[in-house]
Amino acid sequence: MIRSRNFAKITAADAIVRSAYQMGKTPLLPLYAASLGAGDAYLGLIVSISTLTGMLTKPLFGVLSDRWGRRSWLIIGTAFFAFTPFAYHLVDTPGHLLIIRLIHGISTAIYGPVTLAYVAEQSKSNRAERLAWFGTARNAGYIVGPLAAGWMLLTMDPVSVFTIVGIISTLAFVPILMLPVTDSKLGQRKTPFALDALRSLVSGGRTPAVWLAGSMESTMFLALYATKTFLPIYALSAGFNIAVVGIFFAVQEGAHILLNPVGGRLGDRFGYLFAVPIGMVVLAISLPLLTIADNIPFLMALAVLMGLAQSIVFPSTVALIASQMGDRNLATGMGLVGTMKNAGKVAGPAMAGALITWVKYDLAFVIIGLLLFAGAVAFWQRSWTVNRRKRRSNFVPGARRAV
Repeated sequence: MIRSRNFAKITAADAIVRSAYQMGKTPLLPLYAASLGAGDAYLGLIVSISTLTGMLTKPLFGVLSDRWGRRSWLIIGTAFFAFTPFAYHLVDTPGHLLIIRLIHGISTAIYGPVTLAYVAEQSKSNRAERLAWFGTARNAGYIVGPLAAGWMLLTMDPVSVFTIVGIISTLAFVPILMLPVTDSKLGQRKTPFALDALRSLVSGGRTPAVWLAGSMESTMFLALYATKTFLPIYALSAGFNIAVVGIFFAVQEGAHILLNPVGGRLGDRFGYLFAVPIGMVVLAISLPLLTIADNIPFLMALAVLMGLAQSIVFPSTVALIASQMGDRNLATGMGLVGTMKNAGKVAGPAMAGALITWVKYDLAFVIIGLLLFAGAVAFWQRSWTVNRRKRRSNFVPGARRAV
């Protein structure tokens, strides 16, 4: 019961700050940057700088959380979420906005690995399903945030919206401060911080699950962000209007949110090493089909398939890390995977842009789909090798083979 209450508290806090954060990101941030005079290239940098911040710092905050405890760093992360939005009142130039976005990105860099580690530690049973429910609450912010920001921008200026973002984010202090203080044994490490950090990073780097999960998430996000960037352009050229494109992404994210617990239960029941490649194959099949979708129902069916793929893969990748890393370095492992995931987000649009420059849209989506399929095959092969080694290590001559 206590664990259930703690899970509800951390989930509520994450849902609050993520929804508010998304309010300040889309469509508010690009419009605000453009109003300050940011050119196209600089605008892209402003929008992506928080992702780059997370890519560089998530492992560090994971190490700090493993050393000094989850709750203290959740409080610090909440403070970045709550107080940074008020600094947008000081922005006069695109350069100022870039600095504020850099600081604001620290909030997600902290919350990413620390919240996942906290949720994963609650219980070892039904871990993927619990992470899926947590992800569902988090991902709801991607729908609530942009809708709320778009509605407020009808009557408010961008800086006033950022003020609302900060006020809403402060509400997350309530559930976070209600979490129990259970971090003392984590903070009793006597080794110097630099040595402890190095050991944690090496431990994470030596854990096969970190590389398996990280490479799969990176590949998935590479494909998803490439689609987010270039599908609108392709769909318009194929005769669909912009409203249909918006509905496509809303349906995709809605399917992801609704099916996330189902995907988590699938991973718990049949194994994480089984669920992840299944989801990757589903996405690999969906991408090339986008180029032959010639009517709205077909396009929306593909949106559901893509959401289903996300719901199958992501709960199981996080649960896979938690199952193979001890609590001592769990957030560090989550941070390393977060870095690889953010790398996929950054590389996806760049890679797709390069492909589209060399080949047509149709072939570019086929190539990305083949990349996903190759990743699924590599994952299957790696998991089969790991399972074979386990069976060999469990074999004792004269005794029955361990199952």
